[in-house]
Amino acid sequence: MSVVRTVATGVVVQLRQMRGTPDWFLALFTAPLTTAVFVTIFLHAGRGDLTAYGVLAPALIALWQMSLQTAGELIAKDRENGSLEALLAAPAPFAALLGGRVLAVVAVSLVAFAEAWAVGWALTGSPVDVAHPWVFLLVLGLTALAMTGWAGVMACVFVLARSARTFQNSLSYPFYVLGGVLVPVSLLPTWVEWPSRLVFLSWSSDLLRDALAAGPVVGLGARLAAVVGLGAAGYVVAHGLLGRTLQRVRRTGSLAHA
Repeated sequence: MSVVRTVATGVVVQLRQMRGTPDWFLALFTAPLTTAVFVTIFLHAGRGDLTAYGVLAPALIALWQMSLQTAGELIAKDRENGSLEALLAAPAPFAALLGGRVLAVVAVSLVAFAEAWAVGWALTGSPVDVAHPWVFLLVLGLTALAMTGWAGVMACVFVLARSARTFQNSLSYPFYVLGGVLVPVSLLPTWVEWPSRLVFLSWSSDLLRDALAAGPVVGLGARLAAVVGLGAAGYVVAHGLLGRTLQRVRRTGSLAHA
């Protein structure tokens, strides 16, 4: 079976598993509420010019939550329900199948952008304008692909780590700050700004905000290259960790249980 076909199979399998299971969509349930909070705060403060920030931030948060936390539990869930052995025994490459399943979760999480835009429109009476729609769509697509790679890393880490839940919870708010989902990293203290540039989401969030603004998007090529490079690093790390993860669960005999 080809890699492309295996990835497509993984997408279909994951979408079928998610159907009828509300737990998978928790981030999509909270995104509209978070949007309402942010937009209302900005409007109450008389900063209607920041409405776009209040709409974009909840969508990015939902993308992060579903990708790195929900998709990150895929291997752990397979071990719990006893399906991991069958997946490893199948002739299809497990890495490609896992990649397709993670990609499905990431793709579904993009619905949060439509939700946030709709709530922002309802609260302000006008939709958030996208001055550079093609740039916005390109950045959003590259961000989703980068998120898929790092979600694969988390899927392995959650199996290797002794206290995965604690580690999982630590991936939320600190990375919302480092990723600049609401406040641009350029406004953060210098000692925070530098490490934030190692987080691909900081480049993505800045580009998405610039795509909404009327002015030109400065340094587009280099900034896109940063998103692609950091996203590619996620795939490399995920590939190495996946091999180590599967070797460990086979060696320790913990293939079918947590």
